[in-house]
Amino acid sequence: MQAFIQTCYNPTPVTQQLTALVVDDTVAVRAYLKSILQQLGVTQVLEAADGAKGEALFMQHQPQLVFLDIQLPDINGKVLLQRFRCVDQQSHIFMISAYSSVDNLKAAVAGGAKAFVVKPFTAERISSLVQPLLSCSV
Repeated sequence: MQAFIQTCYNPTPVTQQLTALVVDDTVAVRAYLKSILQQLGVTQVLEAADGAKGEALFMQHQPQLVFLDIQLPDINGKVLLQRFRCVDQQSHIFMISAYSSVDNLKAAVAGGAKAFVVKPFTAERISSLVQPLLSCSV
């Protein structure tokens, strides 16, 4: 996976300190996103396998970037999106899901998500969402 990112993807690292939170119950998805974000220059990537830990980390760190799965074992990601938006309107939240229904997409956008990412995704897809945020103040 790391070799793929390095050979197929050449990001421009950012120098400012950003914090990201990845909330997904699949270890491989969290590891892949973390690797991509670190390649982009995000220095602190927090991880949560469920909604409760994700919410606690969000409240404690208020990350600038969030990747939030819709299907979590303990809570629907759309509910967490609403909670996160009540606390912080400025964070860039991206919903991720293997279920790319029109309803999920509409709910994510209506709830304040910046984008909806369908699994499986590529490093290029994540970069296209994150890179513009790195060149400006988030």
